[in-house]
Amino acid sequence: MKNKKIVVTGGAGFIGSNLVRYLANENNHVVVIDNLSTGHLENVQDLIAAEKVEFIKGSITELNVLQDVFKGFDYVFHEAALPSVPRSIKEPLLTNQVNISGTLNVLVAAKEAGVQKVIYASSSSVYGDTPTLPKKESMTPNPLSPYAVSKLAGEYYCQVFTLVYGFPTVALRYFNVYGPYQDPASEYAAVIPKFVTQVLNHQHIVMYGDGQQTRDFTYVSDVVRANILTAESKISGVFNMAGGKRITLNDLAQTIMMLCTNKVDIVYEGVRPGDIKHSLADISKAKKGFGYIPEYDINEGLKETIQWFQK
Repeated sequence: MKNKKIVVTGGAGFIGSNLVRYLANENNHVVVIDNLSTGHLENVQDLIAAEKVEFIKGSITELNVLQDVFKGFDYVFHEAALPSVPRSIKEPLLTNQVNISGTLNVLVAAKEAGVQKVIYASSSSVYGDTPTLPKKESMTPNPLSPYAVSKLAGEYYCQVFTLVYGFPTVALRYFNVYGPYQDPASEYAAVIPKFVTQVLNHQHIVMYGDGQQTRDFTYVSDVVRANILTAESKISGVFNMAGGKRITLNDLAQTIMMLCTNKVDIVYEGVRPGDIKHSLADISKAKKGFGYIPEYDINEGLKETIQWFQK
C-alpha cells in the first residue's frame, strides 16, 4: 500500500502507532486522530517531526471532527477505543460511548466521505468463555464484559453498513496483541508488557489465577500486515487475527524470564472478573480470505518486544 490517503483513529496508541509507522514509511499520506486518553504522542512524535504524519487531537465521539477529516481519504483504520475488560467493568457508560457510539460515528463519516473501506479493530473477547476451542468466526458470541459487548456491537454496525449501504468493512478480532510501543504503566496494561517490565526491573510477577489459563498471543507486526492485506482485498466480514497457537501464562512467564536472563518470583492472586480461562483462534478464514499467515512465533515476538523495552 503506497501513495494512499489514510486515516488511523487511535494512531498514537499501541497497535495504531505500529500501523501508522508502517504506512508512513511506505509513502502514504497518513492522518492520526487520537484524543490521547490512552495513546501517547511520543509513540508517533518522530514521524510528526519528520512531517511523515499529520496529527489531529480529537475524539471519535465528535462526529463533526471525523466528517471534516475523512473527506478525500481512501481508507480508515479504526483502532481507537477504550481498551481493557477491567476498565469497562468500572466504567460501562464511558466504554459504551467511546466504543459503540464512536464506531458508529466513524462509519457514518466514512460512508459520507466516500472512503473505500473501514477496517475495524475488534476483539477475541466477543467469544467469552465458551469451552469450544479453537474459536471460529461462525460460533455464537458470548461477551462477558461491557468491553466485549462494545466490540461486538461495533462488529454488528460494520456488518449492517456493508449489508444495508454496500459500504465495505472488515472487523478483525484481535487475540492478545503484543509488541513495541505497548504501555506497561497503566493499571489496565496487558500481560506481556507487565511481565516483561516486572522481570527486567527484578520485581516479582503478579499472576491473576493459577497461571494455567492459556492465551493465543499475536505479534503486532502480523496484525499490521493483516490490516494492510484486508484493506487491499475485496473482502468484507469478520476475521480472527491471531498467532493460531496457545501458551499457558505460567509458561509465558518462564519464557520471559529465560529471554531476559532474570529469575523472579511469581505471586498468584485471585481471578479477575471478566477474565476467560482459555483462548485459541482458528485462523483458516483469514488465511483463505486474504492470505494471512503469521510470520512470528511467541519466542521471536518476545525477543523483539524485550529488546524494545530494554532500549
